[in-house]
Amino acid sequence: MSEDDLPERARKLFSGPIDFLKSAPKLEHLPSPDVPEIAFAGRSNVGKSSLINALTNRAKLARASNTPGRTQELNYFDVGRPPMMRLVDMPGYGFAEAPRDMVKSWRFLINDFLRGRAVLKRALVLVDSRHGLKDVDRDIMKMLDDAAVSYHLVLTKADKIKPTALEATLEAIRAEAAKHPAAHPLLIPTSSETGAGIPELRTAVLEAALS
Repeated sequence: MSEDDLPERARKLFSGPIDFLKSAPKLEHLPSPDVPEIAFAGRSNVGKSSLINALTNRAKLARASNTPGRTQELNYFDVGRPPMMRLVDMPGYGFAEAPRDMVKSWRFLINDFLRGRAVLKRALVLVDSRHGLKDVDRDIMKMLDDAAVSYHLVLTKADKIKPTALEATLEAIRAEAAKHPAAHPLLIPTSSETGAGIPELRTAVLEAALS
């Protein structure tokens, strides 16, 4: 399959069957590692659920909680029937009001998942376009570097800032990402509201799953 075919194949794939599979509060509850997995990571209020819904053409596949930091499990979604890949919605991080022991348990879960999941093809680290990289984002980037898990930096809410400001943020993140061994050079600015960048993200996800 040529690279020119990927965008159309990705469009068709994400227009087809996509089903919630299960929530895994601990590693022993993970599904069998028999298809490629793409994980989504991001701060609790970065717009992760909205982006997953936009990516999959579903209004309510991933539920956005009114209380950031509520999701404490790895949520799995099958893409295709039978599935050709799975999306993994990882617990949000960096929510200041979460109890310390809860934050610690999230970190252990995510760290163990990243290090032990052979079918994990790529992670998507979501960054709010309005704020750029925060220290909590750098923490997850280091975890991914240490686990040798390739990741894309995906900017959310790109419609909320002016194009010149977006370009400056992209430039700053691009320069910082170049220092991280597991960071993929392609940055993807997106908007769940306008659909900007969603086709490119679908293509990148499919390409990673096929790699």
